[in-house]
Amino acid sequence: MNTKEKIIHTSISLFNEFGERSISTNHIASHLGMSPGNLYYHFKNKEDIIRHIFALYRDHLNTHFKPINTDDDAFLHLSDYLDSLFELMWRFHFFYDNLGVILARDSQLKQDYIDFQSVLLGQVQRIVIGLRDSGMINIDEQDTIELAHTLKLTVSFWTPYVKARRVSGELAKEDIYRGILKVLALFKAYSTEKSLVKMNVLRDKYSQLAKHAPNDDE
Repeated sequence: MNTKEKIIHTSISLFNEFGERSISTNHIASHLGMSPGNLYYHFKNKEDIIRHIFALYRDHLNTHFKPINTDDDAFLHLSDYLDSLFELMWRFHFFYDNLGVILARDSQLKQDYIDFQSVLLGQVQRIVIGLRDSGMINIDEQDTIELAHTLKLTVSFWTPYVKARRVSGELAKEDIYRGILKVLALFKAYSTEKSLVKMNVLRDKYSQLAKHAPNDDE
């Protein structure tokens, strides 16, 4: 891992642990044992770091959420999608927590985010259609875009919802599994008779992983 990659990955870790607003470039440089000047050699400012993190977020979605082909195993795809969602929501949860503020102070990032969300909506809709065409779910054509919107909303706002309801404001990995269960429930509402058993297998898997999540009042 080169210096630039170390700065990015350390920034993600610090932003997730302490909140993006609490961490400055000086904090990041100090954590890495480098001078601020060395950090600025690689990145102009904190916004520049966040833009590079957003690029990783975007690449993760583009790489792990490709449409389903008719000859693919749709159940395996759905399982992979959910596992990839867990990784995404956990790795980048600081971005969801402070999304409005982050975008408000960086017009370039906001436009990049808006442009990508438009592309992502179509990508999620194609996944929904792929699951329908594979017989996993039964959904009307006009409802595919609404389900895609709802899936995106659930993923985007689950972690700040959890933190806002918890006195400590902390997030555990098990909380992400609870969020994955909410996503699965949206798919399960449209499940076909032949896919219901498989859907329940996934539900049991994530329920087991989520069972040690902290209480909301902790």
